Amino acid sequence: MNLGKTARAASHTAKALGLSLGSIMAGAVMAPQAALAAAASEPAAAATADAAASAGSYTPMAPTPGIGMPVEGGIGFQQQFSKLGEYGEWIHNSVLLPIIAVITVFVLLLLVVIIVRFNRRANPVPSKTSHNTLLEVVWTLVPVLILIGIAVPSIDLLAKQYKPAPKGALTIKVTGNQWFWTYGYPDNGEFEVVSNMLNVPGQPTINNGVREVGSEPWDGPSHLEVDNRMVVPVGEPIRLQITASDVIHSFAVPSLWFKLDAVPGRINEKVLFVEKPGVYYGQCSELCGAKHGYMPIAVEALPRDKYDAWVLTHAGGKIDGQATAASETDYLPGEEPAGDASEAPAADATAAAE
Repeated sequence: MNLGKTARAASHTAKALGLSLGSIMAGAVMAPQAALAAAASEPAAAATADAAASAGSYTPMAPTPGIGMPVEGGIGFQQQFSKLGEYGEWIHNSVLLPIIAVITVFVLLLLVVIIVRFNRRANPVPSKTSHNTLLEVVWTLVPVLILIGIAVPSIDLLAKQYKPAPKGALTIKVTGNQWFWTYGYPDNGEFEVVSNMLNVPGQPTINNGVREVGSEPWDGPSHLEVDNRMVVPVGEPIRLQITASDVIHSFAVPSLWFKLDAVPGRINEKVLFVEKPGVYYGQCSELCGAKHGYMPIAVEALPRDKYDAWVLTHAGGKIDGQATAASETDYLPGEEPAGDASEAPAADATAAAE
């Protein structure tokens, strides 16, 4: 019996030793594989980090004082930053104002002459003249010629203002609401941006849950700055489709020579073109209710690469019709599509390691 017990104990000891040796050998074999797998995962991690870095970043642009906004004591147009605006300003300054000035001075001189030469003391016997053919022809034809001179550039400006956007132009949908704006980007993934006026410190709250103006370094003037601006690419025509959800609003940005009514149940379309990067402010220009005065517009024009980076900061944002790299915030848990693009670098790295 003792011999049997001794034999069984020896057998158990031998098995234990065998298992230990097996574990040691397995560890020795697996260690290089684990190191290889770790090395293979490094490119995948780097690729994932690169994808996350390219997902887009955006810091709002600080406006330039006096540019794209009203100025104290201003009596003329704001400085224009669109081709149409420059053309319209030229018509106003070089065509209309000189004509108005000449007519005003001429009429004033006529009044002075009449007052001095044809008053009761200087001209006690009034003239009996009732008709003067030459004078009547002149004062009929000259105003006609003046109106034609004004009409030619004016009609040209109108025609250019409502020229359709090019076929491949970026489309942005603007919706007026009581009392905020919604900007939709159908060409960039159908995401929307809601824009509310920032609250003014020391004054009654206009929009609950919205921060106060001046709390960020990029904020512009009070009553004009918003929490989310309409961001557009600079230097290219943009198709703006404008409508309203409740009452008539009007989307107007003076420094970009843009004004178009937003009518419920109807889409009005016009081209927006911004020549230089910057922030340009406007306001709703149609009386639309109690908070009509608290419905500003802020347009931020960025170079195309920065605009693309801004688009990629929004869930589902797309550039040129291509979906952005999926991130953990793009989908709800369990909704990640099979064969997600973010897994491709890891799979390639594993295949290369094998």
